[in-house]
Amino acid sequence: MAQAMASMTGLRGASQGVPSSRRDASRARTTVRASAEGETAAQAGRRAVLGLVATGIVGGAFSQAAQAEAVKTIKIGAPPPPSGGLPGTENSDQARDFGLPLKERFYLQPLPPTEAAARAKSSAQDIINLKPLIDKKAWPYVQNDLRLRASYLRYDLNTVIASKPKEEKKSLKELTGKLFNTIDDLDHAAKIKSPTEAEKYFAETKSVLGDVLTKLG
Repeated sequence: MAQAMASMTGLRGASQGVPSSRRDASRARTTVRASAEGETAAQAGRRAVLGLVATGIVGGAFSQAAQAEAVKTIKIGAPPPPSGGLPGTENSDQARDFGLPLKERFYLQPLPPTEAAARAKSSAQDIINLKPLIDKKAWPYVQNDLRLRASYLRYDLNTVIASKPKEEKKSLKELTGKLFNTIDDLDHAAKIKSPTEAEKYFAETKSVLGDVLTKLG
């Protein structure tokens, strides 16, 4: 019995001694592996940071070069002289009559009567040329172009009427009033998007425009 217990004790001691050294070796290998993996990860992190820094430096250099090139191509000239420095700016320094109604307010380039009549004819032709837009039912474009051309037309017709003899002014004023009534009706037709009314008032506007142009000569 004592002999058997001694044998078992010896075996237990042996089984505890050998695995202990193996466990130590395994722990050492694990520590070395973890250290190596940590070093590899640190090197990868440093490479990534260096790559970002290099990219930022190169991008900043390109950006500075582009900005420098853009600055070099800007050419700044002297300001134009007041009142007529550029075509169409002859009235740029003149005061506006803000107390007047919008239709009577001065904001267009004044012309002599002969040139005003020529511009009125051009504006009248532009109004007649709105027919394709009416056919396409492009109502915003019809309204914008009609109002722009009508503004020029009204201004120039007033200039021409003011230059006419007294006996001619009355009939031309009446005809001009009729013209702008039909233009207002055409504008309203475009506003409510009515093809029927737009066709009707365009025909009337075109007819009265012909009478006005005949009077202008």
